[in-house]
Amino acid sequence: MALELPSPHSSTLATPEDRKPEVVRRSAGFHPSVWGDYFLKYSEDTKKVDAWANRVEELKEEVKRMMSEAKGSVQELQLIDTLQRLGVAYHFEKEIDEALHWIYGEYATVDFDDLHAVALRFRLLRQEGYNVSSDGFTKFKDDHGHFKDSLISDVRGMLSLYEAAYLSTHGEGILDEAIVFTTGHLKSLMAHLNHPLATQVGHALELPLRKRILRLEARYYISVYGDDVARSDVLLELAKLDFNVVQSLHRREIKDISEWWKDIDIAGKLPYVRDRVVEDYFWIISVYFEPQYSQARIIMAKMLSLFSIIDDTYDAYGTLEELKLFTDAIQRWDAGAMDQMPEFIKVCFQALLETVMEIEGLLTQQERSYRIPYLKEVVKELAGAYLVEVQWFNGGCMPTLKEYLRIALLSSGYPALTLISFIGMGEIATKEAFEWARNEPKLIRAISFIGRIINDIRSGKFEQERGHVASAVQCYMNENGASEQEACDKFGEMLAMAWKDINQECLRPTPIPMPLVARVINLTQVIESLYVHEDGYTDSRGETKVKITAVLVNSIPV
Repeated sequence: MALELPSPHSSTLATPEDRKPEVVRRSAGFHPSVWGDYFLKYSEDTKKVDAWANRVEELKEEVKRMMSEAKGSVQELQLIDTLQRLGVAYHFEKEIDEALHWIYGEYATVDFDDLHAVALRFRLLRQEGYNVSSDGFTKFKDDHGHFKDSLISDVRGMLSLYEAAYLSTHGEGILDEAIVFTTGHLKSLMAHLNHPLATQVGHALELPLRKRILRLEARYYISVYGDDVARSDVLLELAKLDFNVVQSLHRREIKDISEWWKDIDIAGKLPYVRDRVVEDYFWIISVYFEPQYSQARIIMAKMLSLFSIIDDTYDAYGTLEELKLFTDAIQRWDAGAMDQMPEFIKVCFQALLETVMEIEGLLTQQERSYRIPYLKEVVKELAGAYLVEVQWFNGGCMPTLKEYLRIALLSSGYPALTLISFIGMGEIATKEAFEWARNEPKLIRAISFIGRIINDIRSGKFEQERGHVASAVQCYMNENGASEQEACDKFGEMLAMAWKDINQECLRPTPIPMPLVARVINLTQVIESLYVHEDGYTDSRGETKVKITAVLVNSIPV
């Protein structure tokens, strides 16, 4: 999306007589890092990790035998689901792909009477992009077109239906009805359920599986699965050991990124920004935690961290004239422009230039340097959107909702982050994939809408108190004479429609390979999970710290 940007010289600059006027800057009062140098001090017991890794390889062979023996049964569906929830399905991609392909072709005609089996099969296939029909749920309705009362006693079945229904696309009214039916009854049954089922139901009602961070879900499910009397000790041991092995890799990566961050000295040089490098890394392992994506994680974590400090520079500190100079320098990608910049912007710009240069060197070695122009394009686009919002704020402008979203979907960062998520992914991220990402596809528009609206709803009050451009909620209220609650209700409906867009766009054949589609979905899950109750990024002292501790600090006892 091209933006028309004002010239940095279009406004009247200070004359010799009135140069260096007093600058009044806003202050957001962000809390300092809750992690300090914690991850800089990380060291690991390599012998222990190597022993875990060797045992993982042994257990993988046992699981493959289990999958072979379960072929063509409900147990196969359950096994695939368990592997995915435990976070170890990436070890069995070939086996799971073959199983789901067979289930979609041959097994799809098997007529189950069990709600759990029907819902589980539907969800597993939809998650992988198979366009399986939702008509299979009509058998669970009565003559009046309502879901049968007899289903209420089948808590496991209702929970499976609830999770499956969040894979709905447009026009699937039966799945919309299923969400209402299951949500109401599961809530009323909560007080009468025992652990671990009660825990699972409460967990799902807070946020359905479709919207949850996979790595965090694995950490949670390992604990729940350990309390299940029907568990497989082989799967449980594999999940625990693999979690710890992968966690050791993540700790090494966050240590390296923390050293890079400390070298820039963000906390010292830019005290006005959110010092959130650990939270940024957590965001990225939520996009891809698997070991093979180490390079992609490091690239994306560094870029997200830079976006965060640049965002704060536009949002909470720089003056309009300073930010015009900054934007112009980014548009021209001109290192020479730093001579004109105040020191704080120079720090941001130099870090950006040096980091992109580092990424370019790495990609050049891999003969993939063609990706760098795409990276620079999205950075320029993001900076342009930030500047427009600053101009709106400084001019006291209340844009229409349409005008606001044209800019705010870009400033959400999600169009940029989606493309950047492909940069370190190897051969599967083709030039065609980058062209797709730059062509404003419906999938990226949908996740950007979700990212922007959830952020506006959760962060709006804090941002307005410190001075910020009008949010989507305020634009809607102003345009429609609506109350804040009415605006939030309307956006709730629109968010549900955006998820239907996502689910629709993820059905095969997809315009890009499924491993790339997965990054888009995972990006959306991060915003849903981090902002489920509050802006867990800006204020990361509560739930977010607990989540990061679960996946990056605490290993699982084995």
